[in-house]
Amino acid sequence: MKFTQAFKMAAKSIAGNKVRSALTMLGVIIGLAAVIILVSYAQGQNQAMREYYESMGQNTIDVNAYVYDGSIDIPTELSNYCQSISQYVEGVTPNSTIWSDLTIQYGVHTLGETQEIDMGGGMIMIDTSQRPTSYLASDQFAVCNNYTLAKGRDISFMDIKASNQVCVLGAAVAQNLFGMIDPIGKEIDINGMPFNVIGVYKAKGNGVTEYNDEGDNWQEVSMSQMDNILVFPYTLNRILNNNSSVDQYTVKAKDSDSAKIAATLIKSYLTSIVGDMGWVDVYNQGVYQEEEDEANKLQEMFLGGIAAISLLVGGVGIMNIMLVTVTERTREIGIRKAIGAERRSIIIQFLIEAAMICGIGGIIGIIVGYLGTLIVGKLFLNIVLIPGTGITVGAFAISVALGLIFGLYPAAKASKLQPVEALRAD
Repeated sequence: MKFTQAFKMAAKSIAGNKVRSALTMLGVIIGLAAVIILVSYAQGQNQAMREYYESMGQNTIDVNAYVYDGSIDIPTELSNYCQSISQYVEGVTPNSTIWSDLTIQYGVHTLGETQEIDMGGGMIMIDTSQRPTSYLASDQFAVCNNYTLAKGRDISFMDIKASNQVCVLGAAVAQNLFGMIDPIGKEIDINGMPFNVIGVYKAKGNGVTEYNDEGDNWQEVSMSQMDNILVFPYTLNRILNNNSSVDQYTVKAKDSDSAKIAATLIKSYLTSIVGDMGWVDVYNQGVYQEEEDEANKLQEMFLGGIAAISLLVGGVGIMNIMLVTVTERTREIGIRKAIGAERRSIIIQFLIEAAMICGIGGIIGIIVGYLGTLIVGKLFLNIVLIPGTGITVGAFAISVALGLIFGLYPAAKASKLQPVEALRAD
């Protein structure tokens, strides 16, 4: 029998039992769509996590070091040592959070309140109820934390040495305080003290803007918490952080291998100079990212395995229907064998029919999976999530393979029928 003839016969059989064929395909459609949606969701979630780590800065090392009596200048010691291992390190900065409450004002605007700003063409609503995170840092804060200047300049070595009352704003803080006004050179009030704005970082998060044209032109602005920051020279810890010690640092390594080496060297050096006079902790963020990547891969496999159970159930359904088909077409099989049809021809015919059912179901399942992935990505991750080509091709190949695997037994059973017994069937 020619393959083209086998395909025509298989298509005729499927078309002749539309409802039964559709119900058989349903298991494959649901299983395939479930595999695509769940695996794509896991990959999208993992990608979002990787992008978050990248936005924070890759190949970074967190260092916590403190001396009880303050006899060792840790910021200077760490900076000098990192310069001596510059083949591994790109930058180092104090990264201490200011825990004391800061009241931040510019004109009539105070962070910590919901305010209306007149933009000329309408009113803009700015939600500033979440206070910004304030950091004490050096001139290498941007390098170590993956920030880029949008305008102005960054903190300089002279700002740190002279304890200048200057600051750099995150994009959200600049928007909340100044709206469309250029903040560079403006003076803001922090706890009653004047600070000069010298720079603004580019936004890291995705700005979301929503409009409501009922009545006034209201605008609602939302940005990532990573943009809701202020950065000050770390030598201002006396007036901004109640003279608390600067004990948190971020070191930027050149690559992941350098991060491992640098983390070991830095911990050994700081431990040797601090001794029993304080404590030292060094964490290589790359190690945690690698561990999380491994956990994410396991999650993808776990979700894919759960969804694959649906495909397995669909395959059992195909075997069941093909066995019914063999029973219904016993007389036809007997006639074909009586006129000389080979076992191979019978097997090929039934395998092609099973593969066609799974193939058609697979195509529909891919379409459903694509639509479901788009919906899930928008609802749960707020991103446009599209299944990868590998998942799609792999899922379709699996669906066709299911037809061949689960159709093999019914096909073999049909090919073994004896012509005389088959012709006696009603």
